[in-house]
Amino acid sequence: MGALDYLSNFFSATSTRSRSRRKPMQTVEIKVKMDCDGCERRVKNSVKSMKVKTVEVNRKQSRVTVSGNVDPNKVLKNVKSTGKRAEFWPYIPYNLVSYPYVAQAYDKRAPAGHVKNVVQAVAVHNTTDEHITHLFSDDNPNACSIM
Repeated sequence: MGALDYLSNFFSATSTRSRSRRKPMQTVEIKVKMDCDGCERRVKNSVKSMKVKTVEVNRKQSRVTVSGNVDPNKVLKNVKSTGKRAEFWPYIPYNLVSYPYVAQAYDKRAPAGHVKNVVQAVAVHNTTDEHITHLFSDDNPNACSIM
C-alpha cells in the first residue's frame, strides 16, 4: 500500500508537492500614530505591497487593520519600516472585560469603549464555588428545579 500511495502522488492533482503552503486568512490590527495624510498614505502603501485583501486606516484611533493571507510579524515589520512607532493593537472592547478599572487595564489614551488587554482584567472562572453556585442560580436555564 505504501508504494501505491507514493506512485499516486505523481499522478494526482492534489499532491502535497504541488500544493503550496498558504498562510491562513488573518486580520491584523496595529496601533500607529499618524498625524497627516502623508503618514496615512505611507503606512497604507507599505502594507499594500504585501498583497493583502484589505487595508483600513483609522487615523482618529491610530489604528491600521489589515486582512489577508499574511504573517502578523511581517505586517508589523513593514509598518515599522516607514519610520513610525508601531505595535499590535493593545485594546479590547470594554464589555469583554470583567474588571475594566484594574490599574493596568484602564488607559486614558484608549479609544472610547476600549481598555487595555491585560491578564488581571479578565476574571478566572475555574473556581468550583462559582460553578456550584451557578447550578442553583435563576439565571441558569438548566438549573436545578427543586428549589
